[in-house]
Amino acid sequence: MSLLIKGARVVTAADDYVADVYVADGKVTTIGAALDIPADQVIDASDCYLLPGGVDPHTHLAFSLASTTTADDYESGTIAAAMGGTTTVVNFAQQRRGQHLRAAIDDGLAAAEGKAVIDYAQHIVITDMAAESLGEIDELVDEGVTSIKMFMAYPGELMVDDATLFQVIERAGQVGALCCIHAENGPVIDVLVRRALAQGRTNPSWHGRTRPELAEAEATHRAIALAEMADAPVYFVHLSCAEALQEVTGARDRGRPVFAETCPHYLFLDSSVYDDESFDTAKYVLTPPLRPSHHQQHLWRGLRTDDLQVVSTDHCPFCLNGQKTIGAHDFSKIPNGGPGIEHRLQLMYSGGVVAGHLSLRRMVDVFSTTPARLFGLFPRKGAIAVGSDADLVIFDPNGSTTISAETHHMKVDYSMYEGWTLRGAVRSVISAGRPVVVDGLFVGKHGAGRYLRREQSGQL
Repeated sequence: MSLLIKGARVVTAADDYVADVYVADGKVTTIGAALDIPADQVIDASDCYLLPGGVDPHTHLAFSLASTTTADDYESGTIAAAMGGTTTVVNFAQQRRGQHLRAAIDDGLAAAEGKAVIDYAQHIVITDMAAESLGEIDELVDEGVTSIKMFMAYPGELMVDDATLFQVIERAGQVGALCCIHAENGPVIDVLVRRALAQGRTNPSWHGRTRPELAEAEATHRAIALAEMADAPVYFVHLSCAEALQEVTGARDRGRPVFAETCPHYLFLDSSVYDDESFDTAKYVLTPPLRPSHHQQHLWRGLRTDDLQVVSTDHCPFCLNGQKTIGAHDFSKIPNGGPGIEHRLQLMYSGGVVAGHLSLRRMVDVFSTTPARLFGLFPRKGAIAVGSDADLVIFDPNGSTTISAETHHMKVDYSMYEGWTLRGAVRSVISAGRPVVVDGLFVGKHGAGRYLRREQSGQL
């Protein structure tokens, strides 16, 4: 199939210009002014931006946690992603304790088979790794799985000890993989949680009150030290507070290969939601928790100055009714996570670009280009260039988007941004040369998304 996109304002991390873009066989083949090339379909993109499709490197689709599984699988989750201008997700495949890493990846691939509507890749979540098994990491890298996640929180469930953390970071660095760290001091948080419950403080508001900023900052500092001893890069997921950002900034100022992401909910929501002691607050039980509003100015600064490189969603949706209610009488049992895969671009444009926090090109950088670079997908993804995959978003800056659980495509029964009206709207989305969203309607095909074997990080 061939497409000719006419008259768009092409905006990438590096450029901003008006041009026509011709697509054939899933690739961008020609970019120029007033192209006159026969095409199966001609799209008038006048008065719209043409952006590279979003790369979301932090999603939990079909992800099992304790006794439940996220509300979105690869089908509903990738449809929602596409509706929001994301054309590639890097999802987490979780190792069960004692499981070979290759088997965990195979389980993840099986969950995606026949369902994904956009392209996808996988990280491996390591929960158990003996020194004699470190060679399994080499095998995954050879097969294109070049990123690893480890948790410093959730003792007895997901957390690895410092020895495992150090050895995996070291081995990953040697073979060209990037370690992604959930940085919170899990054992100390467990003490604070048990203390709150013993005092009868069981409602969801206490989730935020038992995970302090210093627990995140301490773990961030410790992981940076371990990575420096291992002489390897490290990437921090869902960074939420100024204290953790200060640790990252200090390491980068010393020339260390330390990278970090934040998420829209930390940029636009704050801990005042925990002032409500009703169960409705369970919507905001996610980790790290939402922080006081003064942290947001530091996160925006970090994005502007490249101390933060990526805005991901950490899409980990559990329905308020039937899933989060597992913890109705004990906040520590509420499945942690929130939805967000569908509205990252609209939030970043309206609340970031229009509000004056970011330039348009910088928004593209943190939404698409740098995640593609960091996770071994650039220039196939994250670019509008001859030879790149034709992953494209036609975005109308004069449109508007109203967020509501009644109309979103995620299979979760609430939105953290219910009723918000945002500047800008996703008009059409093209994935690997195929229209998947046209005039705001999903037209994609289940199972059309391709699994991506990735290269080593382009930033290391």
